[in-house]
Amino acid sequence: MGKLKFVIAFSLLLVTMIISPAWADSQQGGEAQFSIEEIVVLTKKVEKTMAEKGVRVFIIGRNGRDPKVLPDGVIYTHVAFGVYSQAQTQDGRTILGYAYYNLYQSDENGAESKLVTDYTIDFLANVYEAKVGIVVPTPELQKRLLMFVGTSKYTALHNPSYSVMSNPNNSIYQNCTEYVLDVINASIYRTADESKLKKIAKEHFVAQDIHISPFKVFLGSMFVAGVSKSDHKGQIRTATFTTIAKYLESFNLAQEIITIEI
Repeated sequence: MGKLKFVIAFSLLLVTMIISPAWADSQQGGEAQFSIEEIVVLTKKVEKTMAEKGVRVFIIGRNGRDPKVLPDGVIYTHVAFGVYSQAQTQDGRTILGYAYYNLYQSDENGAESKLVTDYTIDFLANVYEAKVGIVVPTPELQKRLLMFVGTSKYTALHNPSYSVMSNPNNSIYQNCTEYVLDVINASIYRTADESKLKKIAKEHFVAQDIHISPFKVFLGSMFVAGVSKSDHKGQIRTATFTTIAKYLESFNLAQEIITIEI
């Protein structure tokens, strides 16, 4: 019995180390790697850069994991929209700044997700690397995104069934990057029809191959909520910041792709 407990404990430790959501880390919290002063510097740099360029809506990626554990081709673990908008301060003042529209993995149940709006310093508070990737859409796409993000149709695209390796070509699960892709396509094609969006993704979007052993996936699905490959047939492929950037670039819908760091 003692040996069995050891095997189970070791398996749990192994899974936590190698299967935890490492390439689509859509969690709101995490262990802080930088001081609040350093995060403020990065926050101001992001906001100033976007404001000086006159950007109303952008796609942003941040990394919440040690790069050593990320699969090949994955640079950022969380992707969201930054939207220039008004915000209410605690003392009742209205200020202008960037709000971030996110799909976050639920802290209570890792197999579920929620939509959350936060602000730059909160969005960057627990990054593992003090850098972000940003895709600035073309002015026309920014206008369309601005009209869509935050609306009832935007909310309706959310599928709370979460999987870290969600397949963007079907609607069984969803992670943050797939949600961003869905919103982008809904804005481009002016439709919130789920079946149409998945057909568009399958025909035009090239997802990222994720190479992970079947044994690791099996352990992950047993012990870690939010890990499943049941929506895939064969090779695991998921949306990433890089593949979304390439997708927009290939259709001349990206005005600029930049990295901001301190």
